[in-house]
Amino acid sequence: MTTNVTTVPAYAAPAADAPLERTTVPRRSVGEHDVLIEIKYAGICHSDIHQARNGWGEGIFPMVPGHEIAGIVTEVGSGVSRFQVGDRVGVGCFVDSCRECAYCRQGLEQYCVTGGTGTYNALDKNGDPTYGGYSSHIVVDENYTLRIPEGVDLDEAAPLLCAGITLYSPLAHWKAGPGKKVAIVGLGGLGHMGVKIAHALGAEVTVLSQSLKKQEDGLKLGADHYYATSDPATFTELAGTFDLMISTVSAPLDFNAYLGLVKTDGALVNVGAPEEPVSVNLFSLIGGRKTLAGSMIGSIGETQEMLDFCAEHGLGAEIEVIRAEQINEAYERVLASDVRYRFVIDASTI
Repeated sequence: MTTNVTTVPAYAAPAADAPLERTTVPRRSVGEHDVLIEIKYAGICHSDIHQARNGWGEGIFPMVPGHEIAGIVTEVGSGVSRFQVGDRVGVGCFVDSCRECAYCRQGLEQYCVTGGTGTYNALDKNGDPTYGGYSSHIVVDENYTLRIPEGVDLDEAAPLLCAGITLYSPLAHWKAGPGKKVAIVGLGGLGHMGVKIAHALGAEVTVLSQSLKKQEDGLKLGADHYYATSDPATFTELAGTFDLMISTVSAPLDFNAYLGLVKTDGALVNVGAPEEPVSVNLFSLIGGRKTLAGSMIGSIGETQEMLDFCAEHGLGAEIEVIRAEQINEAYERVLASDVRYRFVIDASTI
């Protein structure tokens, strides 16, 4: 166990389903290749709620969520070469990986065979729990730290470290761009970034949402078309339309119906993660040589590429900045889809 630590203020869930409360958590001393980051903003991701409430399995408590972190470097280790004090930096969903497996060597650390080390709700190589961004400071290895370009404000940049890369990675992998028809299922924290990025890549973008209540927003964000999935006519009118469909929803879908909207050789990619199992009739795939796939965040290199792309195109998240004491209220509002489109905690209020 690590013994040379300091403590910092944080908001933590003391147990599953318990409200988050102000506390302190340990942070290791800055090592040779570490940077100390003063957190300025931390986004609230739906996955924070899943984990704080044991929706994805048994968690490690007390739990300090938060893997959309933007801040300023305030100290660097003696061996650090990538950053210096004063740099604008970010931290995403993981803070380490084995560095030795085939995927780590390929620069695909998000698929590390060990599972890597999550920014929170994980154990690091010393066996200590990791604590996330709902805190004042964090110590991170420089190799798992991202540079935030000047073209994006820190508060709007924080959600890019999860929501942004979670959509950028599949859009890049499946080659969204001019001549491609892309559908984004769900216009929430993830989906709104998918619309922005797909539009900036040059694709023809359609939003598929339960209703038309966010239609005006969707079109302003860059969507070319907007349809309600509650209308059965949508599934008739759009049959066989899309080269790529990305589902951001965290509830089970009727995959057979949605696959009907995908072209032959097209793909339906899931980045939302429902807590319940889902089912699919394989004829929905076989009939059009279609792909039902998943994608998980992105590598460190790809995340930096995404941040640079967003800065170049003037893309940031649509946010509502809150004080730390509003976190529990924000969780309930996320569950009620009452946010446009990402809550971001002002870390100075922790």
